[in-house]
Amino acid sequence: MPIDPVPSETVPAERVRVRLIGGPTALIELGGLRILTDPTFDPPGDHPSGPRVLVKTVGPAVTPEELGPVDVVLLSHDQHPDNLDVAGREFLPSVPLVVTTTLAADRLGGTTTGLEPWHHLDIDRPDGLRMRISAVPAQHGPDGADASSGPVIGFVLSGDDIPTVYVSGDNVSLRVVEEVELNAGPIDIALLFAGAARTARLDAYLTLTSRLAARAAAILDARAIIPVHTEGWAHFTQGPETLAGAFAAEGVSDRLVLLAPGASVTL
Repeated sequence: MPIDPVPSETVPAERVRVRLIGGPTALIELGGLRILTDPTFDPPGDHPSGPRVLVKTVGPAVTPEELGPVDVVLLSHDQHPDNLDVAGREFLPSVPLVVTTTLAADRLGGTTTGLEPWHHLDIDRPDGLRMRISAVPAQHGPDGADASSGPVIGFVLSGDDIPTVYVSGDNVSLRVVEEVELNAGPIDIALLFAGAARTARLDAYLTLTSRLAARAAAILDARAIIPVHTEGWAHFTQGPETLAGAFAAEGVSDRLVLLAPGASVTL
């Protein structure tokens, strides 16, 4: 699908623009609102995370200053630095609304609101209509890994006259994708966290592999799939180079929208 070389000033209500900032961080412009996923703005370097160290290999393509004002942050979880790093934490107080897990909201305070899966909140749009932000499940590792990984959620954005957008968060389970499609679909656009994350702590994938992302695309039957969280960290084991082949093998190449960090697409 064609990529916008330079974002225009406004996005019509019936369309959505997505700009990849880097890693799990993307700017979604929808219904007149600017919505940011999992803020990560640190430069490359080491990030301790419990007994292990996660290594960031590439900084963001866009700084917070270049990004401009943000209306909402969708934070899938706060306990891992590849989803919320130091600069990302410093960015949160500048945002009027941060939606995250209930435990993360308790820890972060400020403008955060916590949601359990299958709960929602409605917010005002500039056009006088409303947008619904629904929390949906996410499984950050194999069955039974929740106790060690901590709670994670994804999100579905919906409302009158706007596309329905699914943001998976760190999820590896196709069963979860099926639940989202069944209970929150039909999905028009999906941002899938698809870097096949893996650490020495656990001999299993923690986010979607390229193959699982392609299968998720088939389940969702969305018109566009935008992979994020596929580059920028050393523990990502697959990336853009494997996604095209996986989507071709699944017969869903026409859904795949691969963005380089800094690039955007209007759909």
